[in-house]
Amino acid sequence: MHSLNQVNKLVSCGRDPARSLPLRRGFLLIPLILVCFAFAPAMHAQLNPPPDGCYPNLTTAEGCFALFSLTGGHGNSAFGADALFSTTDGSFNTALGAVALGFNTTGGLNTAIGVSSGLLNDTGNNNTYTGAGTGTFNTSGRDNAAFGSLALLNNTGDENTAVGSGALENHTILMSSGAVVDANVAVGTNALFNDVHGFSNNAYGNSAMFANHIAANNTACGDLALAGNDANSSGNGNNNAAFGAQALVGNVNGSENTAVGTGAGGNLTDGFNNTYVGDFVGTDAADEDSTIRIGDISNGNGAGSLQCYIGGIFNNPQPVGGTVFAVTLDTSNDHLGIDMAAGSPNAPHRSAPQPRGRPAVGHQAMLTPQVLHQVVVNNKVEKLEATVAQQQKQIETLTTQLREQAAQIEKVSAQVELIKPAPRVVENR
Repeated sequence: MHSLNQVNKLVSCGRDPARSLPLRRGFLLIPLILVCFAFAPAMHAQLNPPPDGCYPNLTTAEGCFALFSLTGGHGNSAFGADALFSTTDGSFNTALGAVALGFNTTGGLNTAIGVSSGLLNDTGNNNTYTGAGTGTFNTSGRDNAAFGSLALLNNTGDENTAVGSGALENHTILMSSGAVVDANVAVGTNALFNDVHGFSNNAYGNSAMFANHIAANNTACGDLALAGNDANSSGNGNNNAAFGAQALVGNVNGSENTAVGTGAGGNLTDGFNNTYVGDFVGTDAADEDSTIRIGDISNGNGAGSLQCYIGGIFNNPQPVGGTVFAVTLDTSNDHLGIDMAAGSPNAPHRSAPQPRGRPAVGHQAMLTPQVLHQVVVNNKVEKLEATVAQQQKQIETLTTQLREQAAQIEKVSAQVELIKPAPRVVENR
């Protein structure tokens, strides 16, 4: 062990002769010095016997068969029975918990905390799992983060973030090989729980986007926001934005809808291109398209907003050369529109926009709902078959381990028999 004076000398070597090195910077250099010692074993003798769990290349292992297969790699730490059991050349992995990252072989920069967290990770990199069962079935997915029991349980995709028990639990991977990454974010218990192949979805809140299967590019913020979106796996409920508890809660196939306020847009199931602002706006309205409702009487209490103030209108004359239209208000339903009779005969007209299906992935063509449904079914079958195969592999591995342990016990027993002293005969005199 180096004395404090030796460390101080090492810290202060290279200081400016004109002034002393600040104490704070000196302390920051101490970890760097320790790392240098770790990579330069020739500079000092290794402790004999070495500290418990200390191995070459900055490796630490504690627990039955932890890091059992390691042949190379650096900076791995395994704590728990079978933690990082299959890792051979992976580096900078940290596993804490029984069979955490148990089947990881060459994947690196992974962190798994919790029983069976990251269990089947094989070659995936830069994954962080915290919680029992998080990321269990990931094999090669990268840059995923899961916090909460069973979060990202079945995921094999990339760049997903799940925070909360059951968040993105059933998500697997995009259907199209080589497509853009999944990039889903789920924060809240059971957020995006049933999502299988969706991508670029953001769900914040308890059970937000709970039923979504394959729809994409949605944002839900609030408990149960967009909870029923894409519940039929049609892939049509895309590009929606819901802010507020139960906002757009019943939407299934609708797209391009924006709802701001608790319960806003609760009337929509298949409507598209709607904008609702205000708590419970749309409650008494029919499923509709291309409609803007801001605090109107459709909020369920029949009153709506009693006054309306919009800045930037007063003292702003019509631009020179512009066309003047008469704006009317139907006081029975707060419907605002243009009086075509009082305006120009050249009043603008445009056709209503059409609802959109699921956005294309990468450069691949749009798939029909029937094909998407069949792919989902096929994927579920493949996932079940893969699960059975993985469980069989686990059983075979455990059986092999038991046999090895039995052989070791027999070997130790034989050695004990060899060194056992011969019985002595005591004579009675």
